[in-house]
This record gives sequence, structure tokens and C-alpha cells, in this order.
Amino acid sequence: MKTAYVLNGPNLNLLGTREPAVYGAATLADVEQLTRLACEQHGLELVFRQSNHEGQLIDWIHEAGRLHAQGELAGLIINAGAYTHTSIALHDAIKGTGVVCIELHISNVFAREAFRHHSTISPVARGVMCGFGVQGYALAISALAGMQASAS
Repeated sequence: MKTAYVLNGPNLNLLGTREPAVYGAATLADVEQLTRLACEQHGLELVFRQSNHEGQLIDWIHEAGRLHAQGELAGLIINAGAYTHTSIALHDAIKGTGVVCIELHISNVFAREAFRHHSTISPVARGVMCGFGVQGYALAISALAGMQASAS
């Protein structure tokens, strides 16, 4: 069984209390449960993590890269939060590992402040999902599963 890595960046631990008009009322634990159910439906294992620290996210991307090299990774879904707009290091880690990556955002970043319209991750992502609320996580799992099926 292949594994889906779902990584969440800074401030996503505040889901449920941070700007509920933008991000909704679901907590990160709710999102993890939703994602776990989606993985079960598609026969995937789940690694679900959150960090406010860029270096930790990079270490986890490297870890996912090792699974990718062993043929055990379905892909990486990353909601990098504000690092989306600033982190060349995350871009380089994704590119360097060669993992299949889906960039994910709960809100529609293009309907928000102009600084959120640029992503350093998009150029190395297979796809980008934004604006579907926390349901975007389940949609991204479905997309990974679909990519796995078409690659088989």
C-alpha cells in the first residue's frame, strides 16, 4: 500500500479559531480525520503533519522523497501556508526529491491579498487546488489516487 504525505505549514494548527470567515470552523484534527477517511477509501496510508518551522517541513519532504525513491509514495500534498509565497527552500526540496506534489490552499488565494497570488511551489507541483475549504484535502487525495491508477 502506498503512502500519501500531507504536510501543513505555519499557523494551520490554528484552524478552527484563526479567521473562521476565511478558513472555516474545522480544526486541524478534523482535517486529519477527513483526510484519513479519504485515504482509506482509496487504499492509501496517511502521514499527516503540521509544523510552523520551514526546516521541519523540508526534512519531511526529504523523508517523502526516500519513500518515492523506493516506490512507496503515492505523493505529497502540501499546504505550506505563508511559506507558499516565500520559500525557495521548499521549492528546491520538492524539486530535488522528485515527488509528485499537489499544492493545496483552503481559501482561494487569488481572491485575497495580492501577495498571496504568487507561489514558489506551483512551478514544481503537479497541480494546485485552492478555494474548496477543507474538502480540498479529500479532493487532493482523490487526485493522487487517480494519478496512481493512471500510472499503473
